[in-house]
Amino acid sequence: MRSPLIAAALGLLLLTDVAHAQTLKATSNIIVRASARTLDFTSDTTTSIRDSKIVREAHDDAASFVASNGEIRGAQLEAAFDTLRTRVPEARDASDQTLAEAILAL
Repeated sequence: MRSPLIAAALGLLLLTDVAHAQTLKATSNIIVRASARTLDFTSDTTTSIRDSKIVREAHDDAASFVASNGEIRGAQLEAAFDTLRTRVPEARDASDQTLAEAILAL
């Protein structure tokens, strides 16, 4: 009677470990893809954009935007989006999320 119960408990523990491993793998893949998109975009920006006062001042707004999944949109971030889309051709088609991540990476 005890053997089947122990085997069932071990089986459940094994399934739980597999589920956690899959969740960890999926989460790390999402982070890696987001980082790659951000690095690709920021490597294309020019030094003048990195030195732009408008873009630098939007750093805190960009952090709030990313942390809130786009719910918090500050005035400095909106100004930085406009500046980036005006000066960088690749930024015209980029999502707000991608631009905010790029601002954070600068």
